[in-house]
Amino acid sequence: MTDTPGWASPGSPEPPRDGVRPPADAPSAVPGQSAPPHDAPPARGTAPGAPQPPYGQQPPYGQQPAYGPPGGPYGWGAPPSPKPGVIPLRPLGLGEILDGSVSTVRKHWRVALGLSFGVAVVQQGVALGAQLAVQGDTGELTPVLTSLVSMPLAWLLGVIASALLTMVVSRAILGQSVTLREAWRDARPRMLQLVGLTVLNGLILGGIVLLACAPLIGYAVAGAEEPGITFLLVVVGLLSLPVVVWLGIQLSLAAPALMLEKQGVIAALSRSRRLVRHSWWRIFGITLLSLVISWIVASVISTPFTVVGMVLGWGDLTSQLDAGDSATMPTAMLVTLAIGGILSSTVTLPFTSTIGVLLYVDQRIRREALDIELARAAGLPEYGGTGWGDQAGPAPARF
Repeated sequence: MTDTPGWASPGSPEPPRDGVRPPADAPSAVPGQSAPPHDAPPARGTAPGAPQPPYGQQPPYGQQPAYGPPGGPYGWGAPPSPKPGVIPLRPLGLGEILDGSVSTVRKHWRVALGLSFGVAVVQQGVALGAQLAVQGDTGELTPVLTSLVSMPLAWLLGVIASALLTMVVSRAILGQSVTLREAWRDARPRMLQLVGLTVLNGLILGGIVLLACAPLIGYAVAGAEEPGITFLLVVVGLLSLPVVVWLGIQLSLAAPALMLEKQGVIAALSRSRRLVRHSWWRIFGITLLSLVISWIVASVISTPFTVVGMVLGWGDLTSQLDAGDSATMPTAMLVTLAIGGILSSTVTLPFTSTIGVLLYVDQRIRREALDIELARAAGLPEYGGTGWGDQAGPAPARF
């Protein structure tokens, strides 16, 4: 018994319901159970046209079956898992998840990199414009004000990019091509709900931190300065961080569930908790590793631009300090850093976004045999599937 609602393509007309399973008369989807081809070669040691043993029985002594190499469809060992797209349709290992993310970006680079590049240009452009407009006139509040101006737009663009990349991964798994227009068409009906989910998720996690830090904030506002009490309240605030991390991983699969299963906001959060159950440490480790890899790649890309920016703006910084003015970043340095940020975000944003979707698919394969449904959706005939083309209704999202 599972709590899966079954698989549904994002473009299907009806949302999935709990308890819906494949029909009893659905074709068998167990690898290696299909019948041998009619034109299979005769067994070694037998003349052409000689009678062959029935399929599934051993040939007479001295004859070896010639059905294929070991590990093939009719050879010795387990048959290989089907791989219509960027991942094999079976429970995934760490390397396969990372490779699937890279393969998605590589095979669909026009959509993935083009989308992330557009988002990065807008994000860095707004931040750069805000910094140039302020020009350090607000003193120490300059970083805070520029963040307040740029962060809402950056957050919204990140949500849109995540939704579109989810659609890209859903087709890449089935080995199907996708354009930016198709990805937008598939993601647009769920976009407002995804924004609501992201806002609710942020309020939940931010509320925990705020609740834990409320005593420290109140103590500081009251003007008390007892070091021992202050230290104790800081520790209480820091204790909220493990809770936030734990709950963040619990809810990390809600966005793919909402986009690919047509779940509601609350139902998607509950669905994520059920999928993560008993796999928290594995998902946490893979997520953390992907973030570390992204940080390393971003640092490698942006470091040369940081060095160039410091060289270009060093003279202006020293002149400001010599004049006794508050040091502000020169325009040449800001522009150079923005270019580095654009390039690093273009590379890392698709990688981290696709990792989350692949983790969601992997959990469903492990718990709900989603690989069988994906094989049918990919049109693999040995699994009784002909793709989504034989389904009634409007054109689905092919996942």
